[in-house]
Amino acid sequence: MFRKLLLPFLALTLLLSACATPATPAVQPAIEPTIAPTVAPTVEPTAEPTAEPIALTDSLGREVTLAAPAQRIVSLAPSNTEIAFAIGAGGQLIGRDDFSDYPPEAASVPSVGSLYPNVNAEAIVALKPDLVLAAGITSPDDVKALADLGLTVYATSYAVTLDDVYGDILAVGKLTGHAVEAENLVVSMKARVEAISAKTAPLATRPNVFYETDDTDPSSPWTRGPNSYAESLINLAGGVNVGSVGSAQDFQMSLEEIVNQNPDIIIFSHASYSGRTPEQVMARPGWETIKAVEIGAVFAIDGNLIDRPGPRVVDGLEALAKLIHPELFK
Repeated sequence: MFRKLLLPFLALTLLLSACATPATPAVQPAIEPTIAPTVAPTVEPTAEPTAEPIALTDSLGREVTLAAPAQRIVSLAPSNTEIAFAIGAGGQLIGRDDFSDYPPEAASVPSVGSLYPNVNAEAIVALKPDLVLAAGITSPDDVKALADLGLTVYATSYAVTLDDVYGDILAVGKLTGHAVEAENLVVSMKARVEAISAKTAPLATRPNVFYETDDTDPSSPWTRGPNSYAESLINLAGGVNVGSVGSAQDFQMSLEEIVNQNPDIIIFSHASYSGRTPEQVMARPGWETIKAVEIGAVFAIDGNLIDRPGPRVVDGLEALAKLIHPELFK
């Protein structure tokens, strides 16, 4: 009987097992993809760029070479000092001549003395400059003496034209590492000169101008002669230089010759140190018959704007043009 009871129970158990939900398989952990490490490319070290040597020929025909732009500069001319400051190289000046008085910042640069009768070589050497900027007013003997002491000396020109001034500015720019600033300055100056020339070039009438630079001897004052820097500016300003009858770039003209030339305009540049006024010039004995005196066309001008071949020369040209042809600037 027990067997009869057991068989149905086993059959029921098997039936229930067959209907049961199948077992859930074990969940396998996710496998992270393996990323190969990136290897940085090898960068070969590059050498520091080396500055190209600067080689220029100066106004004396000397080849001047610098390994790099000069950082310790002595200027032996006011024009060079003004150029240096105008192109951003004023901070590289460690010495200047006594006459370098512009811009006002130049006063903070130590002076090496006067240029006359000779430069003070001892004072210059003591400053240990890597460049000495001489000029046309510097004696070639002084240039040679400084070079013989082992100094690098570059002589700017004895300027006769504006192109000479432009050339000096560009040269100083290259020597000091301010070539771009120098080029920009020259472009600006040329534009201003062009503006003046556009007004004066078409003029049919050009007055005779006596340009007086020194009246130590009032009976024979100094003036600028043919092919001089001042003459080129007077021409650009629409005048004719009375001093063109001379035989030198700087000479004394006698009262007789001045009266004979009978200038329409007299412009004197020494007022800053002589203290002369137009009234005093017109009161000179024998000058009363000169046309410029008769009509009161006697004027003082800042000689540094005319006689220093630097960045302010365009200021001088504009001042001359306004004195010679005031009608063009009303």
